[in-house]
Amino acid sequence: MPSASVFECTACGQQSSKWLGRCPGCGGWNTVEQVAVEKRARPSAPTAEPVPLTHAELADVGRTPCGIAGFDRVLGGGLVPGSVLLLAGEPGVGKSTLLLQVAASVAAGGRTVLYVSAEESARQVALRARRLGCAEDGILLLAEPLAESVVATAQRVRPALVVVDSVQTMASERVPAVAGTVTQVREVAAQLADLAKRDGPSVVLVGHITKEGLVAGPKSLEHLVDVVLDFAGGTGHPHRTLRATKNRFGPAMELALFAMGDRGLREVDNASAVLLADRRAGAAGSAVAVVLEGTTPLLVEVQALVSRSPLANPRRVAQGVDAGRFALLLAVLEKRAGVRLADRDVFLNVVGGVVVDEPALDAAVAAAVMSSAADRPLPADLAVFGEVGLLGEIRGVSRAEERLREAAALGFTRCALPASAVPAAPAIATLPLETVVDLARLLAL
Repeated sequence: MPSASVFECTACGQQSSKWLGRCPGCGGWNTVEQVAVEKRARPSAPTAEPVPLTHAELADVGRTPCGIAGFDRVLGGGLVPGSVLLLAGEPGVGKSTLLLQVAASVAAGGRTVLYVSAEESARQVALRARRLGCAEDGILLLAEPLAESVVATAQRVRPALVVVDSVQTMASERVPAVAGTVTQVREVAAQLADLAKRDGPSVVLVGHITKEGLVAGPKSLEHLVDVVLDFAGGTGHPHRTLRATKNRFGPAMELALFAMGDRGLREVDNASAVLLADRRAGAAGSAVAVVLEGTTPLLVEVQALVSRSPLANPRRVAQGVDAGRFALLLAVLEKRAGVRLADRDVFLNVVGGVVVDEPALDAAVAAAVMSSAADRPLPADLAVFGEVGLLGEIRGVSRAEERLREAAALGFTRCALPASAVPAAPAIATLPLETVVDLARLLAL
């Protein structure tokens, strides 16, 4: 078939019709290369007749449980036949370990799993599987980087689950480009997605990303897959978080917490208790927030440190929260609550390596900063949640009753929350908040 060529950045994958010395996407110099793209004629198909939405056929989606409760919960109940999943995360976070354990659980249930290793040899994967106790006869191991061979093998063995580790190291004969480029990654993903839709296996693609997100794969594949799972964890930290950022078959933003050990990943049953296990009660700058991860209430500790700065431009460092949101909250505290921060460094950390992206964390962040600035601790039995507006008001958040029940289950006896969100029959004593000025009252309790 005739072929065409485009110019593609090897760092971020941005394409252009002409060569550029500097990539407009990532700003890299001399990273744009010419890539040949094969044009394939699409077979003609009969035109489908539209039907009224009320007459469309409905069928229950059968799921395949993976045997790992947290993984199944994040997916919405298990793997859906014919679905394509993308598991994205930084190299070394434990993606291969997690999927080996998933493959072993599926195979132990009497189903066939095709595990495709395009990065490691069959011996390396087998050694890891034995160390983790995941060696099952139902797992068929294929060390093959060619997409056409993988599709042919899957059509022959008819597995229930296909795991591809990783999609960046796979290549297709149809595209004359280097493995790992955006063109190759998309072509490989398209062939595997076609396999899932046509023959019915669940397909899991592993995608590596860096902290800058420059490696081709996850971002360019999100629109091609049904489910996107984000697997994250700090270096040297035992905890790993699994979150569904896109899910066509279940709730998005559901979270599961795992602990990495010598025998692989183990789900943490009570994530709130683990995250608060080493908390120092009665320390200034510490606040406990009740956030919602998907459908699960979660208690996390927010720690703040406010100190006098020797710099002309004081530092603002935040871990576990959005830096822009953090800067916004500091501006609100200084303007609306009179907290002096212009000449002070402010550091913030969500303990446990958890990244929280929910407005209900705002009140706890503000309370922790005010506690550190005044050097006065918050009550040890107090939890806080609520969204902070630009006018300094504390705005209501959803599912307040469930948050209060989770706080009560962890031994907290009081909770400061938006006045508009106080339920009729709260599980614990409530302290209504109207504005950020009311947060100062918590320091006097």
